[in-house]
Amino acid sequence: MSQKINAAIAAIVLVSAFAAPVAAGTVEDAVDAHARGDYAKALRLIRPLANDGDAAAQYNLALMYLIGRGVQQDYTAAAIWFRKAAEQGYALAQSNLGTLYRDGRGVPENDAEAVVWFRKAADQGDPVAQFLLGGQYATGQGVARDYAEASLWFQKAAEQGHPSARIHLGVMYAKGDGVPQDYVRAHMWFSLAAAQGEQRAVKFLEMTERRMTPAQITDAQKLARDWKPATQPPPR
Repeated sequence: MSQKINAAIAAIVLVSAFAAPVAAGTVEDAVDAHARGDYAKALRLIRPLANDGDAAAQYNLALMYLIGRGVQQDYTAAAIWFRKAAEQGYALAQSNLGTLYRDGRGVPENDAEAVVWFRKAADQGDPVAQFLLGGQYATGQGVARDYAEASLWFQKAAEQGHPSARIHLGVMYAKGDGVPQDYVRAHMWFSLAAAQGEQRAVKFLEMTERRMTPAQITDAQKLARDWKPATQPPPR
């Protein structure tokens, strides 16, 4: 079981959802155009605002370069625009900039720098950044390996509904890494992830149940049914 569970510490993908700003306006019009597949119009609306320092526009322009929609794919340009938004405190840009540093795309690979940006976004309550930061602590990349710290960040993301964080936290409870070994808690987190459609969680559930008594399984199922999500302000 241990070898299979270790495989749950997996690579993370970029946060690539085109995001609308809080306030309505031209950036929102650009987001609407992007959603309709009119990337040329989205670019025409976004670029002047990004040049004027609008963080939401800078973030969305970075995504266009990252994905290659409306412009030629260019990780270096994506990193430049993510940084501009990230330096204004835009959490989603911070998460993406950190991922570029982690993977060495558009910037030199630098796990320590990735951790800096993940932490900035995680401290704002971004569940993706919390998950990513937990992954750095779990693998010892850019920071000293610290399972207790990893479990703390996975917990924060899991409580906000991040499915992969729930799997990773379940793994830590199953193995006793950073938290006391607790198959009941592991089962609960795997159940919650499985309910979100995570097939990996279903496999972990099956493996965990082989090590549990029927009473423990019943307790875990009740915990999953009674679980209530944590609420945090949405990150910028």
